[in-house]
Parts: sequence; C-alpha cells; structure tokens
Amino acid sequence: MNGQRVWAWGLRAAWVAAMGAGTALGMAALYYSPIMPDTLRLGLCGSFGVAMVGAGWLRPPWLRHMARAGMAAVLLGWYITDPPCNDRVWAQEYTIPADAWRTANVVHVAHVRNFRYRSESDPIPAWYDASYDLNGLDSVDLVTSYWAGESIAHVFLSFGFADGRHLAISIETRRQARFAYSAIAGFFHHYELFFVTADERDLIGVRTDIRRERVYLYRLDLSPAVRERLFLSYVGAIHDIVHHPLWYNTLTDNCTTGILARAGARLRYRLDWRVILSGHTAAMAYDMNLLGPYDRTRYPDFAALHAASRILRPPGVQIGPDYSATIRAGLPVPQGEAPP
Repeated sequence: MNGQRVWAWGLRAAWVAAMGAGTALGMAALYYSPIMPDTLRLGLCGSFGVAMVGAGWLRPPWLRHMARAGMAAVLLGWYITDPPCNDRVWAQEYTIPADAWRTANVVHVAHVRNFRYRSESDPIPAWYDASYDLNGLDSVDLVTSYWAGESIAHVFLSFGFADGRHLAISIETRRQARFAYSAIAGFFHHYELFFVTADERDLIGVRTDIRRERVYLYRLDLSPAVRERLFLSYVGAIHDIVHHPLWYNTLTDNCTTGILARAGARLRYRLDWRVILSGHTAAMAYDMNLLGPYDRTRYPDFAALHAASRILRPPGVQIGPDYSATIRAGLPVPQGEAPP
C-alpha cells in the first residue's frame, strides 16, 4: 500500500513539474515573441500563465486536462506557424542586409558593412559594394571572440584574397531596435538570423579596439576546392535570406552550427558539446586537424597555439587601412607561408 502511495505521489509530482515547465516555456515564448504592441505581448504572456494555473480549479479532472491541453495546442500551433520577417524596425547595425551573387568567377557583394565606432553605442554607419575574384581566394581564418569567460565566444570566419582584402562573415541575431540583447531570447522566436558581411575593420575591429574582447585568429587548413565551396555556401545563404528569412536559435542555428553546416561537417561534430560551449570551438577544429598546419615544435599542443593566436592591440592605436595586416603580424603563420 505504501509503495502504491509513493508511486502515486511520484506521478503527481512529475505531472506538476511537467505542467510547470510547460507553462513557463509557453510564457517565455510569448514574452520573447515579436508580437506588437508590447502591451499585447505582455498581456498574452500573463494571461497564458494565469489561465494554465486557473484551470486547476476546474472540475471534473478531465475538463481541467482538456482546457490545459487545448491552450497548449493553440500556443504550439501559433509558435510553429509564426513566420520570420525582414520587415521590422531593426537596431542600426542590422538595418541593411548584404546581398551576394556570382557571375562567372567573380562574387559580387552589395552592402559590405564598414562601421566606425566612436564608442560601442555610437557607430558611424557605412557600407560599400565590392567584387571578389574566386581565383584569388587563398585563405580562410577562424575568429573567436571571448566576451563571457572561457566557455562562451562568438565564432565567425574571414575570407582572404590574393589582393590583400578580407571579407568577414558572422552569423548573428538580427535584433529589433525596441529590444535589448538577451541570451535567453535566442532560444525562442525572438531574433531573425542575420549574416553580418563586413570589412574586418568593422567586424573584428569593434571587438579588439572598442569592446576590448579577447580575440583569437587561426588559419584553417582547407584545400582550394573546399575554400571555394565554403565561400560559395555563404554567398548562397546570404542571398537566400534576403528573400526567405529564418529564425535564429541558440541551440540549432547559431554562429557555430551555421559554420559547421556550411562546411559539411559530420553529424558527430555538429552534436559535439563544444558547439554549444563555443569558447572551445577552436579546440574542436584543432582536434579535427583543421588548423594550420603550424610548426608543432613551436606549438606542440592547442594550449600553446591558442596563447600565441590572440590579437594584441597596442594602447591608443587607431584602426587604419592596414588593419588586416597589422592584426596578423606576430600571429602563428602556417608552415610554408610567408609572414604578413
């Protein structure tokens, strides 16, 4: 008898926990949704929570269960069908998306972002158009920027060309002007996906010189064919998202998973714990033999390579036309390659 009672209490506790978690998730989905105006969004969030709790007073029990299941089904149906959108009032740095297309062996990019920053919150907006010869694509660099301890970093790629230019591409959240950034919001339909396609003086420079984050740069060891395929994958994605927006998701479609998907990485690497704890992404690339090749006598392990790959900017230095070459001076150089 006691065993049956314990079992019954266990089931009840599990059911209450499940209902609590479901209610919290539903409220969060509404709270972080793009519903306008804010009064409606907040009202729906609160009403859902009150209704789910209030349903506990309904009798008989089947009516209570039906009411909660119905509300959950309506919310889930809305969430699944809620479409991403390109027509919102965006934060300044996300107002103008890039577009990219290929003509023969030349890739054209419209709206390469090239902001200058008087401070982190006071940018001087600027964009330019550029064309890149695929025959001159000679490097791909992995950039990791640490802003929250050792386990969390923003990860993106920069494509280098024989004429000395670099095009940095970062998969990010497209934030609305009315919202402050929230890491939790990225788990819900709050941000659209955005490809920041930018000059290194903007995308890397804001991190090294303005935010003073710890930024590391590594050369990826890719064949010319793989470099081109990876670059064209980004080009196609940049063009598609202009016409077919996508939701950003911290777990399934973020800065790191996007790189792995476009690189054609095996599923076991896409599910690696280091994809979520993105500060360890470069270590995963090292384990995959994708970095370098560097001199193993100078850099016998990843710890040594990591320490040597940090971009160090002298105090008071300005971001100039030679920024890309300057930040690479003193960094590890792959074997067989001349120093910048």
